[in-house]
Amino acid sequence: MSRTLDLTRELVARPSITPQDAGCQHLVAERLLPLGFGVEWFLCGNVSNVLFTRGFGKPSFWFLGHTDVVPPGPEELWTFLPFNPGEKNGELYGRGVADMKGAVAAMVVALEDFVTRNPDHPGQVGLLLTSDEEGSAVDGVVRVVEELKRRGVRPDHCLVGEPSSQLTLGDTIRVGRRGSIYLRLRVNGEQGHTAFPENLDNPVHRIAPFLDDLVSQQWDQGDEDFPASHCQIAWLDAGTGAGNVTPAHVDLLANFRNGPGSPSRDIEARVSELLAKHAIEDYDIAWEIVGEPFRSEPGALRDAVLEAAEEVLGVYPDLNTGGGTSDGRYIAPLGTEVLELGLLNTSIHHVDERTPIPDLGRLRQTYLDILQRLFIP
Repeated sequence: MSRTLDLTRELVARPSITPQDAGCQHLVAERLLPLGFGVEWFLCGNVSNVLFTRGFGKPSFWFLGHTDVVPPGPEELWTFLPFNPGEKNGELYGRGVADMKGAVAAMVVALEDFVTRNPDHPGQVGLLLTSDEEGSAVDGVVRVVEELKRRGVRPDHCLVGEPSSQLTLGDTIRVGRRGSIYLRLRVNGEQGHTAFPENLDNPVHRIAPFLDDLVSQQWDQGDEDFPASHCQIAWLDAGTGAGNVTPAHVDLLANFRNGPGSPSRDIEARVSELLAKHAIEDYDIAWEIVGEPFRSEPGALRDAVLEAAEEVLGVYPDLNTGGGTSDGRYIAPLGTEVLELGLLNTSIHHVDERTPIPDLGRLRQTYLDILQRLFIP
């Protein structure tokens, strides 16, 4: 327990606001290299990606994590300074402690314990870390995957340490993730005087019925793993600031969280149909696909994770695809079985991000148990 807690503290103390790593990955390297792990760095601009592996052949299993964190916000609102971790009421406070430096620490210590107990283990164990998960993610795991594809290399199994747990450690395991798509739309009109509607074309009036139709659409029914796809309006902007002037255009930013029943191409086609339905012809549109939906079919990793959760944590997890996106979306298309299991997510990205201290040791033990089940039958 103390080793995982101590490493978590060391990692949290490094202000690795995305895309900076602030030396976190070198700290991990200092621990894993003496145990026979090879290391390969994938540096892209300000982003640091690193892959640690030990052994060859099958089965191959990698942990996947990130060392970057979101900005802490106003430091005066924190109980402890965000990069000076402190303890209160049995919880460890600090930016990134739950998302996801606590899980990274648990992964590292679990790997240390596993290879110490099993120095001649079969197959390959690994750990892939990036400092570009919380930001744009254009130079993070996606770049590493491009190189893996070029080499024809992939792990059989990958466990992501994103904070998946809801109320108690291990109560939720992600077996996939919904996709995320951004729609940026500008509907053009003609600016004019509010007293003379015959001389203007108000784009707000044009977009209003379209928006009502957009958010009331039933995109699909969902399935046993995915909730129904939906659309949320994130931003709407129009107007000149003058009360007697109509705008020349209105700007919209919307986000879709989609499952396999509504791939991005289908959503784009249906939005085009809605624009035509509402006679919106003068517009500019741009789409950004942050990630397509994915899920992993049941395999050896799922079996090991479920058995470890029941044995170590005393829970039988809910399997779902909730939450936002994760870097697992880049690994899954390789044909790798990808699951997510991490700490409680109730305080992530908040002021006073924290995690129960006993959960750090329990997560380390769970990760170790998973390794044992995969490699040492």
